[in-house]
Amino acid sequence: MAGSADKVDYSLLKDDKMDDAPTSGTDLLLGSLDPSKLHPLAGIEDKLDYLLLDDDKTTDLPGAGTAIPSRGWSDDLCYGTGTMYLSGLALGGVWGLREGARKPLAVSNARLRINSILNSITRRGTFIGNSAGCLALVYNAFNSSIDHFRGVHDTYGSMAAGALTGALYKSTAGVKPALAAATVISGAAGIWSYVKRNI
Repeated sequence: MAGSADKVDYSLLKDDKMDDAPTSGTDLLLGSLDPSKLHPLAGIEDKLDYLLLDDDKTTDLPGAGTAIPSRGWSDDLCYGTGTMYLSGLALGGVWGLREGARKPLAVSNARLRINSILNSITRRGTFIGNSAGCLALVYNAFNSSIDHFRGVHDTYGSMAAGALTGALYKSTAGVKPALAAATVISGAAGIWSYVKRNI
């Protein structure tokens, strides 16, 4: 008696809109796969123009059309700093590996040797990487500013930016170290600029 009173007619609860609701079986497994149903940006792989370096998006400064095209100062700043940081990290890591492997230990133990190598790698790698990244950041800022004010991108502007970067980097050590650093970094910038133009 109580069972018949509690009986519910589920056919009355059925909604007409439930028939139109998509299911995973119809949309993903059995039907044709439509990427736009997954995400609004899923079907635009042929329209991503920011991955293409078109001629109209590069900088229009005279002399800027080198082997490594540039989109402007922000592009140079980001790529130059990142490239120098990673290069310095790798170079410092190799230096630290060599230094840690040659370091004499009081006890011949494999764990102590590995620990010494890892400590040397992290000490030298981060120091060289951070220094190279900071130098590249300052150099690219100087170089872009010089190019903007002169209206041309050439080897002389790159060398001037290198000289200013080196002088600023060693300015706290005195006049002679600042001049030496300015000469070295200016020469490296001149060589880099020459290589970029003649590749």
